Amino acid sequence: MNKWIKLIIFILICQLAGIIGSLFTISSITSWYAKLYKPTFTPPDWLFGPVWLTLYALMGISLYLVWNEKSKSKIRIPLVMFSIQLVLNALWSVMFFGLQFIFYGLIEIIIMWIFIALTMFSFYKISRNATLILIPYIAWVTIATLLNYFVWVLNP
Repeated sequence: MNKWIKLIIFILICQLAGIIGSLFTISSITSWYAKLYKPTFTPPDWLFGPVWLTLYALMGISLYLVWNEKSKSKIRIPLVMFSIQLVLNALWSVMFFGLQFIFYGLIEIIIMWIFIALTMFSFYKISRNATLILIPYIAWVTIATLLNYFVWVLNP
């Protein structure tokens, strides 16, 4: 298969997690989420879409770089770690926005952060670039974790 087609497939797989999450997010942004107390460092709502589109593209590129490793047995655990964090990524939107479970969303995003870190650690052994590409992702999820925490604290 052409390398460009593979790359596009990996990016689309990651974008699919975002699409699933957005199904639960979009309707809550202007209703439930708009009424919550949020910390002063909360980014504007319009910023989330472009940031996530970019991050999912970076995740797909990172996944592509690892997939190209010649030894498929070497990538088994990294792919499992990546898959788990990607599922947790979509699940967080369901928990936080869809079900409006702020506290459980916080627990879930902490677990997701751990799996992103594990993914990065396992990717580093295969491709340093694949790991470096994920730095903006873990940074953004760190901010999202702090936001989730403060939303929980501010909205008892």
